[in-house]
Formats: sequence, C-alpha cells, structure tokens
Amino acid sequence: MTAKNLLNTTPPYTVERTLKRLGRNLRTARLRRNLTIKSVAEKIGTGPRPVSDAEKGKPSTGIAVYIALLWVYNLLEPMDEIADPVLDEEGLALSMGRERARSRTTEGLENDF
Repeated sequence: MTAKNLLNTTPPYTVERTLKRLGRNLRTARLRRNLTIKSVAEKIGTGPRPVSDAEKGKPSTGIAVYIALLWVYNLLEPMDEIADPVLDEEGLALSMGRERARSRTTEGLENDF
C-alpha cells in the first residue's frame, strides 16, 4: 500500500494560499504577454494540463513547472534569493547559538622524562 502524500491534498493553509497566489500571478503574466496555455506549454516542453494546474496553484504540480513558467516570463531572477543561506536570519541566529565559544586546547608533549 502506497502512503498518501497529504501535502498534495491538504497542504498547510499558508502553503495553499501562497501556491494559489503564485498561480494567479503566473496566469496574469501569461495573459499580459498575450500567450496561450498551449504555446507556453510547448515552450517549457510539457502539455497544457501542468500549465493550467500551476495557474490554479495545485500543490501536486511539480516545482519544475513553476520554475519553467517563471523562466518563460523572464521572472526567474528573484528565485536566486529564495532560501539563500546568507539571507536566512533565523537559521543564522540559531547556528550562532550552537557555535563553540572557544576551541578545545590540545595537550602538548611534556618535557618530563
């Protein structure tokens, strides 16, 4: 029996809301460029269904489809900053709290013979 991926059917509310907003934004970008779903699908090498699903913000749509759509619309550059470790203030703060305050001293050789 295969385990059901609840993220695809019932994602956390904020995840679902963000995907739907991204889907609306992608649809707006396509319409502003006067492109059809079919033509965009051909450009990214997929069928119309994944493009339509992305525009609906379906969680089961692969991230590659979302990224490819951003690429087609020349909106990919902001993705460089997503999850950038340098910009992860919370992660940086947490890692600083775990770093050692001092290093362990190594014992040298004794001169007692």
